[in-house]
Amino acid sequence: MRQIDNFINGEFIASGSGRRFEKRSPVDNQVIASIAEAGQAEVDQAVAAAKNALSGEWGQISTNERVDLLYGVADEITRRFDDFVSAEMADTGQPRHVMTHAFIPRGAANFKVFADIIKNVPTESFHMDTPDGKGALNYGIRVPKGVIGVIAPWNAPFLLMTWKVGPALACGNTVVVKPSEETPLTATLLGEVMNKVGMPKGVYNVVNGFGPDSAGEFVTRHNDVDAITFTGETRTGSTIMKAASDGIRDVSFEMGGKNAGIVFADCDFDKAVDGIFRSAFLNTGQVCLGTERVYVERPIFEKFVAALKDKVESVNLGRPTDEGVNYGPLISQEHRGKVLSYYQKAKDDGATIVTGGGIPDMPAELAEGAWIQPTIWTDLPESSAIIQEEIFGPCCHIRPFDSEAEVIDLANASDYGLSTTIWTENLTRAHRVAARVEVGITWVNSWFLRDLRTAFGGAKQSGIGREGGVHSLEFYTEMRNVCIKM
Repeated sequence: MRQIDNFINGEFIASGSGRRFEKRSPVDNQVIASIAEAGQAEVDQAVAAAKNALSGEWGQISTNERVDLLYGVADEITRRFDDFVSAEMADTGQPRHVMTHAFIPRGAANFKVFADIIKNVPTESFHMDTPDGKGALNYGIRVPKGVIGVIAPWNAPFLLMTWKVGPALACGNTVVVKPSEETPLTATLLGEVMNKVGMPKGVYNVVNGFGPDSAGEFVTRHNDVDAITFTGETRTGSTIMKAASDGIRDVSFEMGGKNAGIVFADCDFDKAVDGIFRSAFLNTGQVCLGTERVYVERPIFEKFVAALKDKVESVNLGRPTDEGVNYGPLISQEHRGKVLSYYQKAKDDGATIVTGGGIPDMPAELAEGAWIQPTIWTDLPESSAIIQEEIFGPCCHIRPFDSEAEVIDLANASDYGLSTTIWTENLTRAHRVAARVEVGITWVNSWFLRDLRTAFGGAKQSGIGREGGVHSLEFYTEMRNVCIKM
């Protein structure tokens, strides 16, 4: 069983209180690690180390030296690729192909992409006239915001944590990371990488624990944490935002979603079925950008439901290391209980269960894992909790529509506004509908295709702020103006 400690000022340390908690495998519910829970004292140490690093070696190095270090981090992640894949599979229970094709490579890429951006993106400059005719020169400089509190989720832990740590460090900040208590392994492993490449002490810190009255609350309420970036559910984001208001600290949040998929009759049918299958069921539906509401134009509705049902029923469940397995469990027994409660609500509301709706029969050695059936429903009213509330599981409801105006109204009838995916071969329609759906990111004839230079974030209750490309610089730096009188 692994012993996971906090990573503070370049060293792995246990908690002074001696408090630890268990990490259980979602595959079979066996204890796989003992995690040191950080208390207020450990968070204070981590924040102090991060603050000291800003005024020490880290704060003195050049941009080119910083870029070289971040390239070194990415290269070392790649060198230890199998270690990161194994750690992420152990934490999440998801199949190897998910880790090797997306989550770990993109986590490494986050360091190189943002290193390149900070090196190449200019600031502004203006010459202004003055009454004496000599003029003045104004120019902008970017400076680090300071100590960044990073509250990371469990559904794609390495990818989403580095999506924040990469630009934060590229901009010259230091970080205190609080990974989810469900997925601490890769954040810890990244500490080893930081030491290996010679990252100055205190630049990258990890404190493990929970939310209220634990590491999460202590980080977000700490007066010396200058800004907070968070990915997770909307209710938690609201709590963090209230904490950040003390001291008027900046926040960047990506929160819940109840994302719509829109399938027009003129789509490439096979590609649309494959795309909706991925968007609804990848990572066992535990993707904030995933599709839980599917609207299909009536002429192809029955055919689409049948085709998606066939794909769902072809998944192969099992251990992530087993040959041919392409589908994993939910993250925990607790989360399975939440998702199953929605499965019951669907029944209570009169849903037609196209497939799934319960717990699969698994071999005895896996029976205690957090397994659940991927599920499709039809025939629910839009007022149902299944349509209105984020479930965060492998499920979707499919409804027919008859007109473009109708489906736009249906897609927008949500408190959330994170993403949507539209399937049509009509380019004019694609542009027209994409402009009217109230979300932060729209995919047309694709899903989860991300150019890291572009803006990313949610509308409504799905988030605040934008990250990606130069938009990350706006959050992770302060822009200062210098006015030189000539």
